[in-house]
Amino acid sequence: VQLQAFGGGLVQAGGSLRLSCSASGTVASISGMGWYRQAPGSQRDLVAITTRSGSTNYGDSVKGRFTISTDNAKNTVFLQMNNLKPEDTAVYLCYSVLKQRLSSGWGDYWGPGTQVTVSS
Repeated sequence: VQLQAFGGGLVQAGGSLRLSCSASGTVASISGMGWYRQAPGSQRDLVAITTRSGSTNYGDSVKGRFTISTDNAKNTVFLQMNNLKPEDTAVYLCYSVLKQRLSSGWGDYWGPGTQVTVSS
């Protein structure tokens, strides 16, 4: 199983970026997908996560600015980031809880991350 993220980059404060992440390989079923972020010297924080049952959770600092969505047919999660601030600068990590084919259990999977840099 591989999680591959796209869409990071450099943007000015107040601008927007859209991240996407797709799960590929021996994916049998996905329970949830989302994003965390980690800035240098900081802990890994929740950005947004959504489940197949329809529940969504956002980190407090991004509520009202970021929107998570999915294309379940393509095992893809998107993160629309608006009104970006310099404090949003971090590596954004794609995350999924999924079950592989021929496996009985659910596991946590992480992508390699994509850099988002917001200049003031």
